[in-house]
Amino acid sequence: MMFRKADFKDMDDRFRANLISSLSGFKSANLVGTQDDAGNTNVAIVSSVFHLGANPALIGMIMRPHTVRRDTFENILSAGEYTINHVNHDIWQKAHQTSARYPETVSEFSEVSLTPQWLDGIKAPFVAESRLKYALALRSCQTLEINGVELVIGEVTHLELDESAVTETGYLDIEALGSVAISGLDSYHVTQRLGRLSYAKPGIEPRLLTF
Repeated sequence: MMFRKADFKDMDDRFRANLISSLSGFKSANLVGTQDDAGNTNVAIVSSVFHLGANPALIGMIMRPHTVRRDTFENILSAGEYTINHVNHDIWQKAHQTSARYPETVSEFSEVSLTPQWLDGIKAPFVAESRLKYALALRSCQTLEINGVELVIGEVTHLELDESAVTETGYLDIEALGSVAISGLDSYHVTQRLGRLSYAKPGIEPRLLTF
């Protein structure tokens, strides 16, 4: 089977969306927690989170074009703070349901039975059921000219996770935390590690690392 650029234009919209969104492979499943100026909480599933740098600790996230009301995006711009919470295998179905279009004043937390968790000094709610969660301060927001999506860049200001998942080298065992992955728009996956390999150097075969 082969598709060319001209074929994409003639596809059914949902078929094309499912097909193209699957091309990038497995993506991380995250819940983004925010709060608006009136105190309304919001939590939404996002699969477009990516690493940008370690010093400073920067995380990027792509959000849909701001052509209609986007509660999560608008809350981030207003408050300047938000949280990212890994989805695990105990809450993946609840996490998926947060993508439904609820009214602005209705909290997804209550609608899908997730628990907001608050920490002093942080304006946005965490997801209590998540096993790896971090707060971010908004550092940059850029509209990409090519298709109007929003590139949101935040700096990590607080990180909370189970100490047993952090190795002596700083490697984070997200598989042990039960974090799940997404493929396409609606397929959720657990992972199975093949192994960790040593730092690659020319002419030297990589060796398997032990934890």
